[in-house]
Amino acid sequence: MSISSDPYRARTTMPGYQVKFESVSIGGDVFPIRSLLDRNQYHDPDGHAAAAGIPESAWPLFGLVWPSARIMAGAMQKKNIAGKRILEVGCGLGLASLVLQQRHGDITASDCHPLTEAFLLKNAERCGLPSVPYQSGNWDGSNPALGKFDLIIGSDLLYDRDLPQRLAVFVERHSADNAEVIVLDPGRGNKNVFTRAMQALGYRFSEQAACRRQDSGEAYKGHFLTYTRGHIIS
Repeated sequence: MSISSDPYRARTTMPGYQVKFESVSIGGDVFPIRSLLDRNQYHDPDGHAAAAGIPESAWPLFGLVWPSARIMAGAMQKKNIAGKRILEVGCGLGLASLVLQQRHGDITASDCHPLTEAFLLKNAERCGLPSVPYQSGNWDGSNPALGKFDLIIGSDLLYDRDLPQRLAVFVERHSADNAEVIVLDPGRGNKNVFTRAMQALGYRFSEQAACRRQDSGEAYKGHFLTYTRGHIIS
C-alpha cells in the first residue's frame, strides 16, 4: 500500500486549512484521497474540536494517511464480512471503511473529530462510492444511535495511556453477543493495558504480526490484536 507521486497529486486551500490529493494504492486498487496537507494544519474557530477533547496538537491527526490505516484497509480486502454489521472506530480518513464500502459491506464509520464526516463524504465521492454511513463516536459518552456490531475495527488507537480503558468500555457498549474486535497497534506500548481490560470483560485474545512491508516498500512494525466472545465465524 503506497502513495503514488503522479499528476493527480495536488494541493489546495480550504477555509482555515490546506489539503492535498493523494492516490493511495491498497492491494492494487487506487483510492483518490483528500487529506490534510501536513501536521501543521489547525482550524477550530467554533471550538467544536476543543469541546470534543481534541487539543490543537492532535487536531490534524484525523486527516493524515497513516501506515496503520493502510495496513488495516488492506486486511479488510480479504476479511470475511458476510452477514456482519461492522464499525470502524476512530476512523480518521476512513480508508478501511472505504474498502468495506467498495465490497458492499455493512459498514459504519465513527470518530469524534468534527471534520471527519465531511472528509469521509468527499473521499467516498472521489472514489466513486456511495457515502459511508457515519456516526459521531465519543468514547466517554452515550452513543445510542450506534447500536451493536458483529465486527469492530480500529487502527493505531492506543497512542495515549488513558485510551485503553476508555476504548474497552466503548467497545463493550457496542459489541454484539458474538463479536470480534480487531485493533491494529504499531507498538505504542499500551496494548497490555487494553488487553487486560478486554479480558476482564470476557473477551478471548489473540495476536498476529501484521505485514512487515507496505506496498511502497516502507517497513511497518505492528500487530493485529484480536478479541472475541461468543461464536465467531472468521
